[in-house]
Amino acid sequence: MSRDFSFEFFPPKTAEGSQKLLAVRRQLEQLKPRFFSVTFGAGGSTRDGTLATVLEIQKDGFEAAPHLSCIGSTRESLSSILEQYQSNGIRHLVALRGDIPSGMLEVGDFRYASELIAYIREQTGDWFHIECAGYPEVHPQAKSPQDDLLNFKRKFDAGANAGITQYFYNADAYFRFIDDCGALGITAPIVPGIMPIASFTQLARFSDACGAEIPRWMRLKLQSFGDDRASIRSYGLDVVTALCDRLLSQGAPGLHFYTLNMAGLCTTIWQRLGL
Repeated sequence: MSRDFSFEFFPPKTAEGSQKLLAVRRQLEQLKPRFFSVTFGAGGSTRDGTLATVLEIQKDGFEAAPHLSCIGSTRESLSSILEQYQSNGIRHLVALRGDIPSGMLEVGDFRYASELIAYIREQTGDWFHIECAGYPEVHPQAKSPQDDLLNFKRKFDAGANAGITQYFYNADAYFRFIDDCGALGITAPIVPGIMPIASFTQLARFSDACGAEIPRWMRLKLQSFGDDRASIRSYGLDVVTALCDRLLSQGAPGLHFYTLNMAGLCTTIWQRLGL
């Protein structure tokens, strides 16, 4: 069974950030991932940076998938972005609802990722391979777990080809999610999202915001290291490598790494897994 590995970047904001990302990319390109994805700021705030980063990756002969979020976007603005992507030969997208920025009153023409995906298909047919987002531990704003699953199914009904999950540290949550998706008739590949651990404070902040669970045993252990970054990093590598190993050995179709524009942890996990 072939497995798909991918790495996610955010568009750099400075020249220094661009240089740093180039070095990170060079390192991760050696691992020959299926694609790199590039995030898209709330309301399209990093639109130009996203496109520039995607074109750089493409120029080096790798597949790049820009993220596209619909919150704060209009049909016209999305139509022009899709045209721009098509004219540059981009054929892969990660379609998301996106976060609602605080203070934003107008959400735009679309409220859900399923509506965005339907619009992309309506505008561009089957030009794009579309990834969508899934939540093994339930989206923080979902009314109920069942409602969240049905919402995920709507994305595939609208035309998504594959799913990438929010990160998690409990493999059972992922496997249960896959079983539940199967029971709803979702047969598309759903790749687990992986967040390497570089900093506990940063991880706790992200997790509180996105509803990803840091299991109690992990949280207490990470807290016990205080400011000892080397111990946090070492423990994080052990935990995340073991998670990836279990996911792959039990049939996950690949791994999608949230790199935070860093290569070291991903590369080490990759080597430890013998990939």
